[in-house]
Amino acid sequence: MHSAAEKPQTISLIGMPGAGKSTVGVLLAKLAGLGFNDTDLEIQLQAGATLQEIVDSRGHLALRALEQDVLLQVPLEHSVIATGGSVVYSPAIMQRLRAAGPVVYLQVPLERLLERVAAAPPRGIACDSGQSFADVFNERTPLYEHYASHTVLANHGDPQHTALEIVQRLAANPAQG
Repeated sequence: MHSAAEKPQTISLIGMPGAGKSTVGVLLAKLAGLGFNDTDLEIQLQAGATLQEIVDSRGHLALRALEQDVLLQVPLEHSVIATGGSVVYSPAIMQRLRAAGPVVYLQVPLERLLERVAAAPPRGIACDSGQSFADVFNERTPLYEHYASHTVLANHGDPQHTALEIVQRLAANPAQG
């Protein structure tokens, strides 16, 4: 059994829309005995609008600014944090998340993400309207890889398996960087 001192107090999930951050995050929080905070929901509550409505009415940069405001003030302690996909554009946010605990990149191949996103309602992706999903994927992947302390392949479609793998990976090597 791990002592409380060894167990991460905060685990942040990063990755593309459709990677499973919210779904895996809830399961991971249960497995790790932590709270759960979906920052996309927090942004929507503070803005009184969905992410898609924010992008449509105010633009993708407004969504990124809101995301930064929320993530610089939201309590991180004793929580799994499911971040928005564009969080990696903010060095200030990423520095805060890295200081709080492990940052886990849920890595999913582009083809699989496209299948997942096509089957879901509009997500309010914080990108320039001229960018395709593949463009966003190619732009963000190096950032996810840069900021992640751990990378977990999450393309098998079993969120419980992914959450369990994260717990095992963190138990084996909590400070991997």
